[in-house]
Amino acid sequence: MIKVDQLEKTFGTVKALDGASFSADDGKITALLGPNGAGKSTCLRVLSTIIQPSAGKAFVSGFDVREEPFKVREQIGVLPHNSGIYNRLNAVENIEYYGELHGIKPDTLKERVENLLEQLQMKDFCLRPSEGYSQGQKIKVSLARALIHDPLNIMLDEPSSGLDIMATRALREIIIDLKERGKCVLFSSHIMQEVENLCEDIVIISKGIVKFSGSINELRNAAGSQDLEEAFLKITGS
Repeated sequence: MIKVDQLEKTFGTVKALDGASFSADDGKITALLGPNGAGKSTCLRVLSTIIQPSAGKAFVSGFDVREEPFKVREQIGVLPHNSGIYNRLNAVENIEYYGELHGIKPDTLKERVENLLEQLQMKDFCLRPSEGYSQGQKIKVSLARALIHDPLNIMLDEPSSGLDIMATRALREIIIDLKERGKCVLFSSHIMQEVENLCEDIVIISKGIVKFSGSINELRNAAGSQDLEEAFLKITGS
């Protein structure tokens, strides 16, 4: 479970998060939505312990991101917007490296890597150096790294960006499987159809402030529109 309580983050004179509060439950897929510059990526970076909040609290599986960052990192798998894979390593080496950092035993690691290569349809390129990978291939490697240690909480920043139709479908199946296994999945997206097909709950941030937190039906009722895109625009005042 992920819980954010009155979270603030300031960069100089810019307040990226301004008292944001919401929760994302286990066994659910929660969408984190907002216009560009709304504070979504900043929030994910705080939850990932990459940056510290200026004020407020954030918890992952009950661990405080500020006070217990190493415990939090054991509980999370993160797919950042910028994949950031190691170009001199191939896909298998990239994934194995992260697994070793998490202390996974060799036999278990080998089995998990093989399963992820199959799930994400990576076998045709997994042994080539990643320097020449397409954007979609890089995202697959980064996602596999995020899942290799079987984390309780998964945070995905625009995961389908750059993926083709088949890869997007495979990603959707993986996300649904994570939910069915009781994981907490929090992801940001600009694709409303993707949100509608996958998510039970939605959090909308605008200018660092949570404008809405609840189910899709509650969002439709609050906005007075059955169209999800229109409801989003009404809530954000766009």
